[in-house]
Amino acid sequence: MGSNDFASLPYIGDSVLRKEDERFLTGAGQYTDDIDLSNLAQAVFLRSPHAHANIRSIDTTAAKAAPGVLAVFTGEDVAADKIGGLPCGWLITSTNGEPMKEPAHPILAVGKARHVGDQVAMVIAKTAEQAKNAAELIEVDYEPLAAVADVRDAQKEGAPAVHDEAPDNHCFKWVIGDKDAVDAAFEQAAHVTQLDLINNRLIPNAMEPRAAIGCYSRASDEYTLYVANQNPHVERLLLTAFVMGLPEHKVRVIAPDVGGGFGSKIYLYAEDVCVTWAAKKLNRNIKWTAERTESFVSDAHGRDHVTHAELAMDKDGKFLAFRVHTDANLGAYLSTFSSAVPTILYATLLAGQYTTPQVYVEVDSWFTNTVPVDAYRGAGRPEATYLLERIVTRAGWEMGLSQDEIRRRNFITEFPYQTPVALQYDTGDYNQCLDKAMELGEVAGFEDRRKATEAKGWLRGIGYSSYIEACGLAPSNIAGALGARAGLFECGEVRVHPTGSVTVFTGSHSHGQGHETTFAQVVAARLGIPVENVDIVHGDTGRVPFGMGTYGSRSISVGGAAIMRAIDKVEAKAKKIAAHLLEASDADIEFANGEFSVKGTDKKIPFAEIALTAYVPHNYPLETLEPGLNETAFYDPTNFTFPAGTYICEVEVSPLTGEVKIDRFTAVDDFGTIINPMIVEGQVHGGLVQGIGQALLENCVYDRETAQLLTGSFMDYAMPRADDFPEFRIGHVCTPCTTNPLGTKGCGEAGAIGSPPAVINAVLDALAPLGVKDLDMPASPHRVWEVIQNARA
Repeated sequence: MGSNDFASLPYIGDSVLRKEDERFLTGAGQYTDDIDLSNLAQAVFLRSPHAHANIRSIDTTAAKAAPGVLAVFTGEDVAADKIGGLPCGWLITSTNGEPMKEPAHPILAVGKARHVGDQVAMVIAKTAEQAKNAAELIEVDYEPLAAVADVRDAQKEGAPAVHDEAPDNHCFKWVIGDKDAVDAAFEQAAHVTQLDLINNRLIPNAMEPRAAIGCYSRASDEYTLYVANQNPHVERLLLTAFVMGLPEHKVRVIAPDVGGGFGSKIYLYAEDVCVTWAAKKLNRNIKWTAERTESFVSDAHGRDHVTHAELAMDKDGKFLAFRVHTDANLGAYLSTFSSAVPTILYATLLAGQYTTPQVYVEVDSWFTNTVPVDAYRGAGRPEATYLLERIVTRAGWEMGLSQDEIRRRNFITEFPYQTPVALQYDTGDYNQCLDKAMELGEVAGFEDRRKATEAKGWLRGIGYSSYIEACGLAPSNIAGALGARAGLFECGEVRVHPTGSVTVFTGSHSHGQGHETTFAQVVAARLGIPVENVDIVHGDTGRVPFGMGTYGSRSISVGGAAIMRAIDKVEAKAKKIAAHLLEASDADIEFANGEFSVKGTDKKIPFAEIALTAYVPHNYPLETLEPGLNETAFYDPTNFTFPAGTYICEVEVSPLTGEVKIDRFTAVDDFGTIINPMIVEGQVHGGLVQGIGQALLENCVYDRETAQLLTGSFMDYAMPRADDFPEFRIGHVCTPCTTNPLGTKGCGEAGAIGSPPAVINAVLDALAPLGVKDLDMPASPHRVWEVIQNARA
C-alpha cells in the first residue's frame, strides 16, 4: 500500500478525540509516583552543594541511627558491589582519529563531586520525611575546588579540569564538510555575512517530575523497575548490559503514564540504577520521586552553544558557502545521547532548506561543572535552525533583499536533494509553505500595522524562519557507523482476537502525544474496523517484544510503519483463510473496508469472521496455516523524514521598558500525511510555546565564577504562561514522505525548532530603527532595554 492510498482510508485525517484523555482528565491516570506497592520504602538523595569539590570523607553514622532509616549508601558501597557508571550511547571520533574522552559517571559520587546536584549519598527510610531528615544528618567533609561553568572559560589555559582524563576539558573535535571547497568559495564571494550568537541553556520542566521504583523478587531473582521514561527497552539494555551486569531477561522495566518528557526522560539516570540495586540489597520495594527544585539540578539540561558563523554569497544573494564553528557545553558528564546532539543532530541540518553548495562545520565539545546537557525537544535541530535562520535574515538585511526574497532565491526546488552535510531530502515544497505562511499571516498588511503600533509609541517588527528537521532517526547501519551504540528500528505486534478486536503492542512510548488514539486510527483504517475496537499497549518490556522508544518525532513514521508491516502479515494470512472459505485462489482475494472479497464476484466475508475462523479452525487449511492471527514486525527506516515549514512572527516592543509582546504568530508546516489533525495542532501549539519560551523567557544561568545555579526554581526561571501568547495561526502543506508506507514525517518538535529565530528576527526588525543589530535569547525586557540603551549611547 502506497502512502497516497493510505491517506485516503477512513479515519486518516480525522480529528478523533483522544482515547486516553478520559482517564487523564478524570484523575484515573497512573503515573510512577501513583504506584503504591507493599513493603515500600522511600529514597532521598544527598546532593553536593558545591560545583566542584573533593570528598574527603562521608560520615553516615548519625543518619543510619535516625528514626525509620533502613540504609544509607555512598559511592564506596556502589564500588564494592562493582556497579558500573552510566554509559554514553553515542561514540564520537575526534578529527585526530581518537575516540571522545569518556570519563566515568558513577551513580553515587566517588572521591569528587563535579556539579551542584551531583548525588553523594542515598538514604532509604520507611517514609520520605524520615529519609529527608536523616540526609541532613550526613556529614560530608568537602574540599571545595575552583569550578568552571561557561564553555568559553572551560577552554582557557589554566581552567579548572573537571576530569583528570580531560585535563584541558576538551571531549572531542568533530567536523563535517569540505573545508578547502568552502574556503575557496569564500574567496570568490561578493558579500560575507557574519554572526556570533549564544544558544541559551534550558532546563526541561515536564509536568511530572522524574520518579522510579525499584523492586526485587528473591523467589525468581528478577527485578522490576517502574520509571518515568520515554524508552523502557533502551533503559533496560543500558541498565543490564552496561551498568549492573544483569541478564536482560531478569529485568522488567515498566513506564506507566508519563507526564511529559521532551527528551529529559530518554536517559538512564543514576537514581534509576540506585533504587534497582538497593531493592535487592534490602529486599524492599524502593521509591524515589524528585522534587521540583531537585529536578533543576538532576535532569539533563538542553542547548548551550556558543557559535561563530559566516555565510558567503554572490552579488545576487545566492548562497555560495556556509562556515560554522560551535563550542558545545556537555556539562560535568556525558549523558546518554549528549555527544550526538551537537554533531549528528546539529551540523547535518545546517544546509536547511537552501541550495548552499558547500557547508563546513567544526564542533568542539567541552566539560564544565554544570548539570549534563543532552537532547531537549528538537535536539540539535533547534540549535541549527536558530543559527541558520538568524544569519539568513541578517544576510537579507545586508543585501537589501526582503525576507521572503532572500529565501526564495536559495530554496531547494528539486527532489531528492543531496545536501553537502550528509543528509538527502526526499521531498518538500518550501515555496508553498512560505506562500501559505505569508497569506495566513497577512504579511501584505504589515506596514499598516507597523504605523498603527508606532502611533501608540511602540515599535513593530516581523521575523521569518524557514526550518527543516530530520526525524525518525535512521537507518541503523548508518547510525552505527556514525557512533550509535544501539539500533534505531522499531517493533510492532498486532494481535487479532477471535471477535475481531485488536491489541497492538508497540515499542514506541507515549508521554503525551496521543499514541493510543493515533495508532488505533492507523490500525482501524487498515483493517476496516471501528477505532474503539483497537487497544494500544506500550511502555512495558514484559509485554512488548522490543522497542527503541519515543524521541526525535519517530513514533508514527517508525513505530507506525512497524505496525503497518505487522498488519501486512496479518492481511496476507487472513487472505489465505478467506480464500479457503470462499473457495477461491489467494491471488483473487481483495481486502477493503473490512471485507475480503473475490475479484469480479459479489462473494465476500467480513474481517471478524476471518478472525473467528483463525481461532475456531473447524473449516481451516490446517495443512498450510497455523491457527491464530497474531503477527510481529520490525521496521528499520531507510532514511530520515524531513518535516519543514515557515513561521512568521510579529512583535510589538516598548522602547521605554523593553517589553516584547507577540501580536501574531503564523506557523505553516509540512508533516506529510496527517493522521489526526487535532493532535497535530496540539503538538504544534506545545512546541511553539516551548520555542517562544526560550526566545523570550527561559534562561538557565550559572554564576560564572562559582558554577552555582542561579536559576534553580520557578522563582528565577521564567516559564511561559497562556497570556504570553496570541492565538496561533496554523496551516499545513502536504508532500508525503516517500520512505515510509504512511507518508508521515513527524510533528512533535517542529514548533520548538522553527519559532525561536522567528521571534528574535522580529524583535531585531522592530529595534532596527534604533540601531540595534544583535540580541541573544532570551529577549527579556531587561535585555531588550539594555541593547536599546547601548545603541543610543
